[in-house]
This record gives sequence, structure tokens and C-alpha cells, in this order.
Amino acid sequence: MKHIYVISTKKLKQMFIIFTALLFAMGMAYVERDAIAVFTQGKAKEPQAIYKVDTKEKKVALTFDISWGEVRPGPILDILKKKNVNNATFFLSSPWSQRHPEVVKRIVKDGFEIGSHGHKYDYYSKYSDEEIRTQIGKAHTILTELTGKKPNLIRLPNGDYDKRVLEIANDMGYTVIQWDTDSKDWLNPGVDQIVKNVVSNAHPGDIILMHASDSCKQTHLALPTIIDQLRSQGYEFVTVSQLIAGSQVKLQEVN
Repeated sequence: MKHIYVISTKKLKQMFIIFTALLFAMGMAYVERDAIAVFTQGKAKEPQAIYKVDTKEKKVALTFDISWGEVRPGPILDILKKKNVNNATFFLSSPWSQRHPEVVKRIVKDGFEIGSHGHKYDYYSKYSDEEIRTQIGKAHTILTELTGKKPNLIRLPNGDYDKRVLEIANDMGYTVIQWDTDSKDWLNPGVDQIVKNVVSNAHPGDIILMHASDSCKQTHLALPTIIDQLRSQGYEFVTVSQLIAGSQVKLQEVN
């Protein structure tokens, strides 16, 4: 019985070694599978929209959407010039741009970046693929003709998009830009509130949403204070393109 007991112990040891080796092999296979999955996911191009940049540098992008009116853009451009803010991004709807080519030319002359705000001001996610392409394409043609430069950034009307819209925009050479701080100037909540909405939420790498349409009646009144307070906190103003160049962007993914 003693001899049998010794043989059983050896077998148990062998079985333990084999079992341990199997576990190790399975673990390695699992790790390799995960590594392959991560590598594959990194290669896959998923529809994404940029809303901020992950950086420790105190840089923010002031962005202005314009869809209608002719009263507000001038004062806002005057303030930016007076405050020596040389970098900002304007997202222009193409019908508005056609009606106000002189303002578009001034924005270009002042050295600001121009992005597309689409053609028809509507919810593009409800459109067919063909109509989405038509709306983005019309705006692209018009803005290129007016500015002499092809825009490659787009902020969709109403900030509305889904996976299809993002995929089509990307296929057409556009990067979709959202925002992380909303001034809510479109609500006309009062100058002090607009300032608070921006300054209290601004952070390094922030994309700040503002408007230069006539319906936003308080933006030009709040803007000087916003600029002064952000500068006093050490912030530098850059365009969206400057902000995202060579930086780790924060993306909004749509399933």
C-alpha cells in the first residue's frame, strides 16, 4: 500500500504540473486575445465628435455659431479685435453666408477660423443619407467659394447628429466639433449669467459654445468680461484646429 501511495503522489504532482501549465497557457491566450482586441479597436474608425481636448495647458477655443441676422457679428468682431483675441472659430451656415458675404470676408480678413454650420438649419439625423450629403455638400461649396478655403470642421445645426451623420461627415472630410462649455447665450439669461456659465466651467482644452446670431442679444455684452476673466486665470485663446492639433482629444461616441 505504501508503494501505491508513492506512485499516486507522483501522478498527482504530474497532474498538478500539467494543470498549472494549462492554466498558464489559457491565461496567455486570454491576454493575447485582449491585446489583439485592443489593437483592432484602435484601428477601427468609429464615428466620433470632438468636444474637448485632454491637456494641462491653459488653452481654450472660443467658438461662435452664426445662422441669421446682421446686427451681432460686427460688435463681436470689434470686441475680439479690441481685446487682441486673434484666434477664434466661427461656424457659419451657408445661407447666412450668402446673404452676408461682407461679414464673411471680414471674419477671414481678421484671421479667424471658419467652420461649416451646414446648409439648412435642421435636425440632420432625421434625413436620409443622400440628403445629409446634400446639406453638408451645399454648405461646403458655398463656404469654399466665399472664403477661398475648404472648411474641414463642422458643427451640425442644433448640435444634432447620430452615427450615420458622423460617418457621412467623416467620409466627406469633416471633423465634427461639439463643445464642453455652453454659454447658454441663446437663452438670453442675462449678461452676468452668461459670464458665469463660461468662466465657472472653463478648463484647459475647453471648446466654448457662443453665438453671433441676432437672436442672442447679450453675447457681445458678456464677451469682454469673459475674455478679461479667463485671461486673468492664465488662459490663452486658440482656434479649434490649434487646440486639437497634436493633442489627445475627448470624443463623444455614438452607438
